[in-house]
Amino acid sequence: MSSLSHNMSFEEPLLQLERIIANIEKVMVGKRRPVELVLTSLLCGGHVLLEDVPGVGKTILVKALAKTVDAGFKRIQFTPDLLPSDVTGVSVYNRGLSSFQFRPGPLFTNIVLADELNRTSPKTQAALLEAMEERHVTVDGETYPLPRPFLILATQNPLDHAGTYQLPEAQLDRFFMRIRLGYPERGHEVEMMGRMQEVSPLDTLKPVLLKEELQLLQRQVRHVHVDESLKEYMVELASATRKHKDAMLGASPRAVLALMLASQGTAYRKGRSYVVPDDIKDMLEPVLAHRILLTQEARMAGRVSELILRQAAAEVPVPGLRYAPGS
Repeated sequence: MSSLSHNMSFEEPLLQLERIIANIEKVMVGKRRPVELVLTSLLCGGHVLLEDVPGVGKTILVKALAKTVDAGFKRIQFTPDLLPSDVTGVSVYNRGLSSFQFRPGPLFTNIVLADELNRTSPKTQAALLEAMEERHVTVDGETYPLPRPFLILATQNPLDHAGTYQLPEAQLDRFFMRIRLGYPERGHEVEMMGRMQEVSPLDTLKPVLLKEELQLLQRQVRHVHVDESLKEYMVELASATRKHKDAMLGASPRAVLALMLASQGTAYRKGRSYVVPDDIKDMLEPVLAHRILLTQEARMAGRVSELILRQAAAEVPVPGLRYAPGS
């Protein structure tokens, strides 16, 4: 399938997406919601920030995703002494050719695990900005395109842990979603121990999706219909965050575009060729929460950006669809 019509059948891609989720769940026990969010980001080509305490499975989730998609994968362990050139690459002088040659860094692959991103210096963090936004890097005045698809999945530890640097607002805004895993339920944790007792399921995980198939799915997501009234609804939601008394910085226009694309990805993952209001509400917190900067008073009072979004969702009127494809 190279294009979508509003009344086309989504049975084939829906089954394919379920196979992807089932494959990752061989490793991630009881984490259906985070797995679905990561898959939605993958379909939309958006970078993901996995934020949680150490040991809850952030790195394992990314590795499972990379093994599920038959594409290039590299892991970068971010440390305080890591240099920007260690990430992007460096120009090295070749005596035989009497010229400089570029040696690509670990960013030059399809899926990048940026492990513990907030343990490295702001200078090295900034080296990712161009790659995340433009899908290329510039070294010594020369621009080098990155492979397609290109996806960064970064993990970070909570900021109250030792040796962490806060990610700047400009970098947070480049992350399509922020996802938190949380601790597993008791039964799921016991099941996980049973699965890991003799051999890790990660070692035997096989790909179920080719790189070319992923690119096709990503193109199809863009064709999911978004009614004009829903576009206005998303703008109203973003406007509500900008006007909120607890927000120093509300959702940006880039955030609104991300919300629309995430809603398209959610609808596609559920087998629909059009977005409904519930798709937008479902994506509000993972897409917008990390992009809202609270006032100092709000932070001191213990309030969080998720509360602003829940209030906006409760107060902004939900539009009636003027046009539902296939109805």
